[in-house]
Amino acid sequence: MNQYPIHFYRSACLLKKNRGFTLVELMISLVLGLVVIGGVISVLLANQQSYRTNQALAEVQDSSRTAFEFLARDIRQAGGTPCGNASSRIVNTVIGGGTGLLDWTTALKGYDASASLAGDPPVDLDTTGAAGSRAAGPHSDSMRLALVEGTGISLDGSAKGGQSNSANFKLSQSTTAINPGDIVLVCDPSQATIVQVTNYNSSNVTVGHNTGNSATPGNCTDQVGFPGPATCDASTNPTAGTPYWYGTNSELAALKSVYWYIGNNSVGGRSLYQVGLSGGATGTPQEIVRNVTGMDLLYHLAGSTDFVDAAGVAGNWAQVDAVQITLITQSSDQRAGTDIQPLTRSFTTTVTLRNRVN
Repeated sequence: MNQYPIHFYRSACLLKKNRGFTLVELMISLVLGLVVIGGVISVLLANQQSYRTNQALAEVQDSSRTAFEFLARDIRQAGGTPCGNASSRIVNTVIGGGTGLLDWTTALKGYDASASLAGDPPVDLDTTGAAGSRAAGPHSDSMRLALVEGTGISLDGSAKGGQSNSANFKLSQSTTAINPGDIVLVCDPSQATIVQVTNYNSSNVTVGHNTGNSATPGNCTDQVGFPGPATCDASTNPTAGTPYWYGTNSELAALKSVYWYIGNNSVGGRSLYQVGLSGGATGTPQEIVRNVTGMDLLYHLAGSTDFVDAAGVAGNWAQVDAVQITLITQSSDQRAGTDIQPLTRSFTTTVTLRNRVN
């Protein structure tokens, strides 16, 4: 008789132990779970955005550092010659030597963004938006630089190049750096001459600078003394020049003339571009650093205290001894910044022209 009450008591206890959650308890659990999951997702999203921002910041810093390095390398060397004081007595025998990228009279010249694009020497770059075309609007300053590449090669004075009976310079050693069509500078402590190479003979190590149609634009005279011809405009009808002999230990070096600007790139953005000479003619624009969207240039004149824009130089480009460059760069990640925009930063540096400071 006693076993039934005991069995009933045990069944009631087991039923109580096996009872599930109530609806209220389940709803509370769901809410707490959602709060925890939301917090975890929020932390993950914040960490992801932080990573993207830091990665984008490193990218724009690297881009600006690379761009500054390329620009500074050319600016530092602008206007120098391997022969020191020859820069005030320079003869240019290259046809059209006073225009565009063939203008060696001014080692550095800048152009404000507000300048007329059609009249902006040295290169006529349209604003169609095609890859390599110049970007218009604010923060699109540009500049042209002329400089000597490398340290130069010594001459062997046994060949009297520049005399009326010779249009060759004999080198003291062979080289692979000089090719027909190149524009080179030859100098000694007294003067310097700019000529276009018409041929290079590796067997007797001589560089020719003849007149005629073997190179474009060519030389208007084969005589290299100072003062040179007043105008150089015909290779088929050579202009009379001044004979001169560059003796042993005179220097010959390749010349570089380059135009730096902000251009439109092939993916609809902007980049830092350069265009230079190629065989005596204007070459193809080269994209140097992508996502450099703006460049502002200021110039320091010797003896002044302030930096001025290109208009403020007022033609006194020979007095410029430093350039202040401001670059605007943006990230390739279009969502790395605030408001789902690219991360944009502005960086500034100042570069001194080594050949114009004491």
